[in-house]
Amino acid sequence: MIRVVFARIRPEKEARLRAWLAELMARREEVLAAFAREGVRHEQAFIILGDSGPLIDYAIEAEDHAAATAAYRESTLPIDIEHRAVLNECLLEKMQAEPLFDCAVDAAR
Repeated sequence: MIRVVFARIRPEKEARLRAWLAELMARREEVLAAFAREGVRHEQAFIILGDSGPLIDYAIEAEDHAAATAAYRESTLPIDIEHRAVLNECLLEKMQAEPLFDCAVDAAR
């Protein structure tokens, strides 16, 4: 299952967030270890530039999002600790997004 989160980025922190996302790409093995612990299969992050300021669109694929979120929040892995700190530093409020269409091929067929 895919979940998408949108949040406003502090305009003065956009460069910091971009640098962090690039660092995550460079630390892929650590990210994959965190994914294994959390039950996450895939994540993507996009920065969207608009008239009201920059936004982040963060897509996460996991079987059980509640379990993945709990594992991430409780994680003591350095990558997760740093990730939480950067997001707290760079992001403003999350934006409400109502999913209007959700369709997937049933893998069991």
